[in-house]
Amino acid sequence: MKFALVNGQREEARPNLSGECPVCGRLMVARCGEVRVRHWAHKQSSVCDPWWENETEWHRAWKDQFPADWQEHVQHAETGERHIADVKTSRGWVIEFQHSYLKPEERRSRDLFYSKLMWVVDGTRRKRDIEQFGHAWQDGIPVGGNPNLRKTFSDSCLLLREWADSPSPIFIDLGQAQILWWVLARGVNGSAYLAPYSRAKFIESHRSGATEMAAREFDKFVSEIPKLVANYESWTGAQRIQDIRRYPILRNRSRRRL
Repeated sequence: MKFALVNGQREEARPNLSGECPVCGRLMVARCGEVRVRHWAHKQSSVCDPWWENETEWHRAWKDQFPADWQEHVQHAETGERHIADVKTSRGWVIEFQHSYLKPEERRSRDLFYSKLMWVVDGTRRKRDIEQFGHAWQDGIPVGGNPNLRKTFSDSCLLLREWADSPSPIFIDLGQAQILWWVLARGVNGSAYLAPYSRAKFIESHRSGATEMAAREFDKFVSEIPKLVANYESWTGAQRIQDIRRYPILRNRSRRRL
């Protein structure tokens, strides 16, 4: 963890510091070695949140794009279940940054637990994923004549097979400076809808400096994605093109090639 409670205040790990876990209240010690990022660990082996994963530099860099008081938010359910969300924004979005492999049943549990969840997935963890994703994008079918919105097929792309069926917004980070890849929805016969999305726009539309218009545009589009995909799967001709292309949120001038 990045934060523990020291005298009741959230503090980052520093040498020779001890604190309490914000979830279970047990003693934590600061780990400040030279190999892993500085973090807090329970003094005795215990896992108070089975969903928590060890953080990498990638993970920490993403969290630091958002205010410190949004990070590591402890989310409570009426049943008493508690989990630590990587980030919870002022508009109620929980953002989970996922580096390691995630079992489908755990991903589904998180999708259900957080009512307003989005994922940012590290697409550089396995070397083959970038190449497979690139082939899926290049072989995809432009939607409504828009080359920056494509219907792709996930059979040959393990990353898409793992994530495309999540009901939450999925953003794949392939390490490109300007863009993320938005897995908009899953279609029929193993297909998935993809679009490049500005990395800077993603961050700005969610952190505290976001304009109300940008935040509302994102929320509105997310809520309408299922209907858009259903319409595209069933409608024909000009109506499909008109329906899909009228959403300015997908008009992205960033570099689109892998």
